[in-house]
Amino acid sequence: MTEKRRIAVVGATGMVGRMFLKILEEHKIEAEYSLFASARSAGTTLPFFGKECEVQELREDSFRDKGFSYALFSAGGAISAVYAPLAAASGAIVIDNSSQWRMDPLIPLVVPEVNPDALSSIPKGIVANPNCSTIQAAVPLKILDDAFRIKRIVYSTYQAVSGAGQKGYQDLEDGLCGALPKKFPHPIAGNCIPHIDIFLDNGNTKEEQKMIDETRKILNRPDLRISATCVRVPVYHGHSESINVEFERPYELDEVYRLLNEAEGIVVRDDPKNNVYPMPIEAAGTDPVYVGRIRRDSSVENGLNFWCVADNIRKGAALNAVQIMELLIKGENK
Repeated sequence: MTEKRRIAVVGATGMVGRMFLKILEEHKIEAEYSLFASARSAGTTLPFFGKECEVQELREDSFRDKGFSYALFSAGGAISAVYAPLAAASGAIVIDNSSQWRMDPLIPLVVPEVNPDALSSIPKGIVANPNCSTIQAAVPLKILDDAFRIKRIVYSTYQAVSGAGQKGYQDLEDGLCGALPKKFPHPIAGNCIPHIDIFLDNGNTKEEQKMIDETRKILNRPDLRISATCVRVPVYHGHSESINVEFERPYELDEVYRLLNEAEGIVVRDDPKNNVYPMPIEAAGTDPVYVGRIRRDSSVENGLNFWCVADNIRKGAALNAVQIMELLIKGENK
C-alpha cells in the first residue's frame, strides 16, 4: 500500500481557503491534509471530508520534515513572502494565490486551460495563481490570440465585493442597512467605485496594472498593448468584464463563436433577442468562464467586443489553484 499524499492548506479559514476545501472534496482529491491559519484561528475546526479538521497555527516549522507534496496558499502576500519559500524548501510545491510571486520571471503564472506548459519548470518550487480578474479573461483571450493574433486589449471590469475578502463582503451587507464602510473608501451599496487596490504613479490602480502585466505574462506577449479600468460594484459574487480586442488578422464572427464554443472551460451564453447573456448572479457558485454579447467593433479594423463573467472565488482563485495541482499530480504518473 502506497503512502498517502500530504497536502497543506494555508489560510484555510478565509473565503478562498474554505473554497479550497469545498473543491478538494468535490474533486475527491484524497490525501492527508493539514490546515493552517493565523494564531487567532488556531484550534478552530472546519468540516472537511466528512469530519471536523482542526486548524493549526502557521509557524516557521510548520512544513519542516512533514513530507508535504503540495501546499495551497491563500493568506496574503506578506504571509506568502515568508512561508511559501519555507514550504518549498521542505519539498512541497507551493501554489500561491497572492500577488507576491506572480511577476517573478522564475515562477510560472498559470491558468491551466491557457498555459499548462509553464508547469514544465518550477525552479523555485512555487507556482503563482493569477489575479481573479485576469484568470477569467485569459481563458477566452488565449483562444482568440492563437487564431487571430491580438494587437490590443481594453479591459473594463465590474468586480464583486467578495474580491476584497470578508471585509468587502461585509461592507456591502452593512451598507445595505445604512452603515458606513470599513473596507472601502466610499459606500459600496448603491454605488460603483473606480478604485481597486492602491493608485500607482502612472495613474493606474494596482489591480489595473496586475491585469496588464499578468495578461502579458500568461499569453507570453510581453509587448502586447493593454489598457484596464477596474471598478468595484455592489455584487456579492462574480466578476464581469467588458473586453474589447483588436486583432492583427481578419476574422468572421461565426469562427469566433465556433472557437469559443469548443474551448475547454468556456460556456457561451449569447442570445440577446431572448435576453440571454452572462450575468454574475448565474455564474456564482459555478466553474466555467461565461462569454456573451459577442459582436464586431466597427470603430477599428478587426475589432471585437465581448462580455465575460466568472465566479471570482471559485474559478478566479480556488478552482484554478486546484486545477494546477491536479495537472502536477497527473504529471507525477507520467
